[in-house]
Amino acid sequence: SSDKEKIDGIELESYKGDIINGIGFTESERLPDPSRLIQAYNQSASTLNLLRAFSQGGYANLNKIHQWNLNFVEEEKTNKFSEIADRIDECLGFMKACGINDGNARQINETEFFTSHEALLLEYEEALTRIDSTSGKWYDVSAHMLWVGDRTRQLDGAHIEFVRGIENPIGIKVGPTTDEGELVKILDLINPENEEGKITLICRMGADKIDSHLPKIIQKITSEGKKIVWACDPMHGNTIKSNTGYKTRPV
Repeated sequence: SSDKEKIDGIELESYKGDIINGIGFTESERLPDPSRLIQAYNQSASTLNLLRAFSQGGYANLNKIHQWNLNFVEEEKTNKFSEIADRIDECLGFMKACGINDGNARQINETEFFTSHEALLLEYEEALTRIDSTSGKWYDVSAHMLWVGDRTRQLDGAHIEFVRGIENPIGIKVGPTTDEGELVKILDLINPENEEGKITLICRMGADKIDSHLPKIIQKITSEGKKIVWACDPMHGNTIKSNTGYKTRPV
């Protein structure tokens, strides 16, 4: 959120993500490098290919649900997962008795996944925007769902202008500075048909501000009859800066 970062009296460009500059606190690392855009694209494509392989190659097979690695899950949640897995096993046994198995029902053997990120770097997003040959409509193929950040959702801004021209599902970050009236105008601009599922409002108020800001936004959106998916970002808005200069969020 800040253009500059200062540590031990030295001020440099802030780290803006690997797609722009490096996290190391040196002048060369913090220098924006356009070649990082291409590197980020290549790494994103590789990651998606790996996810596709996992999701369609049998790794997601429900018959293997007890083999999935749960080392990262807390013990209490692991026990709950095991209970659910046992129930799934029972259902699969019943389905198998009825002649339905992973050999003739790919839904048991595969799973779908979807990706989403902030449409922040418009030059990057524009380069990955295509016309669908069957519908003639524009889609940003860098992700299934794109969102606009709290600092870039101005009604007359370039980011809103971009997302209103694509058919992807769109998320809009909603923070303490959100004006309810302007938000309604943004919804009218991006989703003039009030299509269900098109817009997700992502609340990022912070724990100390949500009580005083979110209810009036919900009331305004509801009174206007807007069809909205509500989501909560429990991390954004709760950021503090440690004495080492790193941003962190208390749990």
